[in-house]
Amino acid sequence: MSSAFLRLSGVTRRFGATLALDSVELEVEPGELLVVLGPTGAGKTTLLRAICGLEALDAGSIEMQGRELSRLSPAERDVALVFQNFSLYPEWTVRRNLEFPLRAPGRALPAQEIAERVARAAATLRIEHLLDRPARKLSGGEMQRVAIGRAIVRKPRLFLMDEPLTNLDAKLREALRVELSVLVRSLGVPMVYVTHDQGEALSMADRIAVLIAGRIHQVGTPREVYERPVSALVARQLGQPQINLFDAELRGAHYAAEDGTLLCEAPPRAAPTARIGVRPEHVEIFPADDVAASARSTVELVENAGPHQILVTHWAGRRIHALVDRARSAAVGERIGLRIAPGRAVIWCLTPEPPTFLR
Repeated sequence: MSSAFLRLSGVTRRFGATLALDSVELEVEPGELLVVLGPTGAGKTTLLRAICGLEALDAGSIEMQGRELSRLSPAERDVALVFQNFSLYPEWTVRRNLEFPLRAPGRALPAQEIAERVARAAATLRIEHLLDRPARKLSGGEMQRVAIGRAIVRKPRLFLMDEPLTNLDAKLREALRVELSVLVRSLGVPMVYVTHDQGEALSMADRIAVLIAGRIHQVGTPREVYERPVSALVARQLGQPQINLFDAELRGAHYAAEDGTLLCEAPPRAAPTARIGVRPEHVEIFPADDVAASARSTVELVENAGPHQILVTHWAGRRIHALVDRARSAAVGERIGLRIAPGRAVIWCLTPEPPTFLR
């Protein structure tokens, strides 16, 4: 029997003709931080609302610790949901906002326990000095800490996070995602965190579930999903710049681009046509004189990206991106040689077959 804390089986939700969730199969392990990554409109928020009981299912089931949730109200599910828009009462103090879920009808907690929970959450999130400040006087980062604190004080069985850092500036978002990851693991409470931000997914997740148009396309560790995407559609969700893609056909022992440029060795029993993916960091750059004429190109743009440079050029019939070390001098108009690093191509056969990973 699976040890999964949360299990979604065939979860389906329709809104008229729109299929928001399409037979979703997903498991969350005890203590796991599972990130659901997908573009806007993928069904991420609907997925969270279904788990916490705010959306009825058209088909399928959701189990938590072996118990089917369909007949339980949102309150009975004991799940904490944090939104991206903070959802605080602006005129209330931080203390009162934190106390709010503990004073809900039916909880009947002693005043001392409420005070202890609020103090513990405030200390954990380093907002003790804000407890008597009205929420309307907080910064965006402080508001989000309070919103997360309001979830923590409840001591729920499961955290659900709906893009909670989206409205923050980039530097604060990076700092808070580190803090949130550490916090969740220290509490030992599983979390489902949805985002469209690949940086959050790669840095925070124990596992990533890629959700596109209501369907789960792949679930795996960040490294698995990044290095072994099951399709070009999944591959495009991770990586900055995006993965370079080529339509290719088999020519002898190699796959070649449509203009005839040889891209990579073909695996045994290779399909006659394929799509080839290569990450920008796996495009190797050489002096133009060191390679054949078909492997030469001209740099069209150089983008500085901190410790790296992104070279934009036209090669093998399409515009591509190559990621190179900042120490390497590069200039617009420079002639360079290119190749895909041996063993670093991902090959998706244009037939119903699993992808090939040349590693």
